[in-house]
Amino acid sequence: MDNNEQKKIISAYDKSVAAVVVTYNRKQLLKECIEALLAQKAKHLRIFIIDNASTDGTEEYVKGLIDGERVVYLNTGENLGGAGGFCFGIKEAMKSDCDYVWLMDDDCIVHPDSLDKLLECADKLSGDFGFLSGVARWTDGEICEMNVQRISVWRTVKNFTVPVQRIRFASFVSLFLSRQAVLTCGLPIKEFFIWGDDWEYTSRISKKFKNYLAEESVVTHKSAVNAGLNIAADTSDRLNRYFYAYRNESYLFNRLGISGKLYYAAKIPYHRLKLALSDVPDKKERFAIIKKGLKAAKTFKPEIEYV
Repeated sequence: MDNNEQKKIISAYDKSVAAVVVTYNRKQLLKECIEALLAQKAKHLRIFIIDNASTDGTEEYVKGLIDGERVVYLNTGENLGGAGGFCFGIKEAMKSDCDYVWLMDDDCIVHPDSLDKLLECADKLSGDFGFLSGVARWTDGEICEMNVQRISVWRTVKNFTVPVQRIRFASFVSLFLSRQAVLTCGLPIKEFFIWGDDWEYTSRISKKFKNYLAEESVVTHKSAVNAGLNIAADTSDRLNRYFYAYRNESYLFNRLGISGKLYYAAKIPYHRLKLALSDVPDKKERFAIIKKGLKAAKTFKPEIEYV
């Protein structure tokens, strides 16, 4: 037996995982999220709480949990949005020399075996992946629509029971990153602020690595509703967020070749048609937001940050 054969093979179960949770003014959901993470069986799990300057007592609550090892609290000092929070959090987690980074929002409640199943999948793949994506179900047990993975620009995952299913796009709700993927592909684009940052990041990783749906790893996503983004149906108080959706997606899909450009060229007229046919009272404002986002995308040229 040569030296390589004599080396001990380290199972994925013996590798270290840094869970990165981005939060903003949702203390009660964060409490449930942290408690579920602390109940994971994995031996080497460290939890990084990235607080986007919450004002609801989040800092005081989390600092009461800190024991110097398992829970790390970091306040960004301002609201960086989900994109900025994950960029900040991954950068900090990588300083811990972890083998994997596990991303989630504060309304993601992991199940008792969520991490075990991710590690089992990593082991079966011998670590040969950029990211794994867990299955997100809503509070009623149905698949969470906003977190459905995509196999390609045009194709979403339909069957969530297929073993070792290759995917290209995934959300940040239970995204399991290899250290090498982060080192190779950099960090999420913080300038996205919210929406589209996860698709951009996973599509970037997919250019360099094989990535998979970890079908046995399930989490519950306690979003307010089980629905994707829809400017024709959303409430008026959330409209300003859609500027980021249209700017960021335009940036993303126009950088994904002919397929991406065609997809987005078809999507925008469809959205405008849905809005025209809706009965919302402020259509003019909603149409203006779409236009503003698409216009901003033309000069939106953020730089990718590396660690």
